Amino acid sequence: MKGNFSMSIKKFFTNKNTVTIVGVLLAIVILYVGYNYRIKAAINPITVPYARQTINPKTKITSDMIGSIQVPPAMIAGKAITEVSQIVGKYVRADTIIPQGSLFYNDVVVSASDLPDSIIYNYPDGYVLVNMPVTTQSSYGNKIYPGNYINIYLKANNKIDEENITSATEDKIMVGMLLENVKVLDVQDANGDYVFENLEEKKTPAQIIFAVPEEYHILLRKAMYLRTYEVTLIPVPTAESLKENPGEVRVSSEAIKDFINKVTVWDESIPDPGTNVNTVQ
Repeated sequence: MKGNFSMSIKKFFTNKNTVTIVGVLLAIVILYVGYNYRIKAAINPITVPYARQTINPKTKITSDMIGSIQVPPAMIAGKAITEVSQIVGKYVRADTIIPQGSLFYNDVVVSASDLPDSIIYNYPDGYVLVNMPVTTQSSYGNKIYPGNYINIYLKANNKIDEENITSATEDKIMVGMLLENVKVLDVQDANGDYVFENLEEKKTPAQIIFAVPEEYHILLRKAMYLRTYEVTLIPVPTAESLKENPGEVRVSSEAIKDFINKVTVWDESIPDPGTNVNTVQ
């Protein structure tokens, strides 16, 4: 009996018509299941992040700029980012604006290191960027590099006496170190291009960029306005970067600091002096 049943099953599956029918039925089932899966995948909404506000180029994206919305997967075009964790802390590409309500895409959200001027974003909180004009000569033949440390000296031609700085009677030259342990973030030419981006291209340095605490930033800006005193700021490279723990930026001379503060006031409404400060020629 058992042998007859086995023979019947064998004959059933070896029959060409039977195999054809079974194959067609399996194909229909597979197509049906696959079709339904794709339909559900296309219409079942998924949660994706979107921009709650317009985000400008080079802006760091924070969590408060991001909202969540449910959309059908079929409406997502391109390489849209679906995870908030892949967005927070990243930056908007330098040549792109993310409009309010837009989704986030891989080709417009980048890391800080991918920004063209990423090096100047790498400074501590509470610090302020400063750009100091230089020449090839004052940069020691273009030998001040990003990552180097410099001391900043001040030279002033003024009339002072030692007891009363405002009742001067004779010309005196003041020279001394104002700030020390200042880390250079970048060196740029007159067009704002990076001097050391391509070593095969010889570019003339026009400014060095660094960051200092706000207190020192104001001190430097005051010094930049002292045109009456023919103030010159002089960057001097040091070997601080070779140390395992480079020193913190600090005021080196309280006497020079007091001099600057006595002959200036700070008004935030005064326009930025830009590159009008003298540099060593």
